[in-house]
Amino acid sequence: MNYRNYITIEADKRGGKPCVRGLRITVYEVLEYLASEMTEAEILDDFPDLTREDLKACIAYAADRERRLMISPLSA
Repeated sequence: MNYRNYITIEADKRGGKPCVRGLRITVYEVLEYLASEMTEAEILDDFPDLTREDLKACIAYAADRERRLMISPLSA
């Protein structure tokens, strides 16, 4: 999945945090909902503007960010 089609970063929206399709819903919030054991169906019910693809894009974004962090060595 190419999350870049779903995740946007705008300096004037939510402090420049990564958001879903320009909405005011951040990737962080979606990941927090998933981590708190909300089901995909519950999230989609609570946020009708989101789609299943949006949720997958948030996970893909986080995975890519983690992968990039692992490539950069930590400074001592």
